[in-house]
Amino acid sequence: MKLTIERAALLKTLGHVQSVVERRNTIPILGNVLIQAHDERIALTATDMDLDIVERAPAHVGASGATTAPAHTLYDIVRKLPEGAEIELDGGGDKERLVVRAGRSNFTLPALPTADFPAISGDALNHSFTLASTELKALIDRTRFAISTEETRYYLNGIFLHATRSNEVQVLRAVATDGHRLARVEMPLPDGASGMPGVILPRKTVTELRKLIDESESPVGVSLSDTRVRFSFDDVVLSSKLIDGTFPDYERVIPQGNDKIMEVDCKAFAQAVDRVATISTEKSRAVKLSLNNGTLVLSATSPDAGSATEELEVSYKSSPIEIGFNSRYLLDITQQIEGDGAQFVMADSASPTIVRDLADQTALYVLMPMRV
Repeated sequence: MKLTIERAALLKTLGHVQSVVERRNTIPILGNVLIQAHDERIALTATDMDLDIVERAPAHVGASGATTAPAHTLYDIVRKLPEGAEIELDGGGDKERLVVRAGRSNFTLPALPTADFPAISGDALNHSFTLASTELKALIDRTRFAISTEETRYYLNGIFLHATRSNEVQVLRAVATDGHRLARVEMPLPDGASGMPGVILPRKTVTELRKLIDESESPVGVSLSDTRVRFSFDDVVLSSKLIDGTFPDYERVIPQGNDKIMEVDCKAFAQAVDRVATISTEKSRAVKLSLNNGTLVLSATSPDAGSATEELEVSYKSSPIEIGFNSRYLLDITQQIEGDGAQFVMADSASPTIVRDLADQTALYVLMPMRV
């Protein structure tokens, strides 16, 4: 295999694929990227056995072939080469090494046999549909903050994506929860998605996918089965196993009888919460909301740091209530609200609270209170 490629094209492609490769690998080949060259294109493939990515880029191919190279080392080399450099890759065949040349720089890297590289699964994915990249970004951004990091409840370590009905309209819905807060976002069901199984996208898959689509405006093709999902757009194909578990019945967590409604300027509220939370203890991060008529008093106390209060004008006409929340969770939710106003629908100091974006009814958040 012999090819020449521009540094910018190789750096971008390598940057995407190497982030899938785990830093510590008990299986040496999983630390490598598979490099294939033919038809004036280079294809780079990386996998951690759960998630795999293939990305292609234009290159001048002198001799077709394939080899593997240490993913992170190769990325670091390309990153440190000067901008505008033409990079020559030479390897494959009987040589168990890859030579990287650029200008006066020469590197020789160990190469493992391509036959050792795991075959990428070609499972039949029976359900396919297309999402605009902006829609997929919104589904991810407005839910992923609520993904659980607790490994024992592995079925919460991802985003639950499923087709359902909302007010007699078919929707594609994304849900994430860690038991303390819940995020639910929906959009009209795309053509081809009806009948799709409910799937849980793993946290690492969500993270890698979000990084990839950040640079793309192209529509994203989504294909899935009960066990795998594939996203394809531009020159990238990202495939992943799904979390093998049952997502809990999240509808039971969403309260129906809450009757105390507060409407507040979201930006002013978030800034006030952030200021008051400076005093709250690192462990609990608790902030108390005291509501009476049209006034909200935010307060926090700490044995070491003293106390803080701040008053805000709000729209509130129900009976007085005091309720506490984790300030970090409050800020995570208010960051998702794109309109000017946020609506909090409460019942009492011990029951879950619903938070909505007044300008966008497709998103709903649930937040568990805490004792303060």
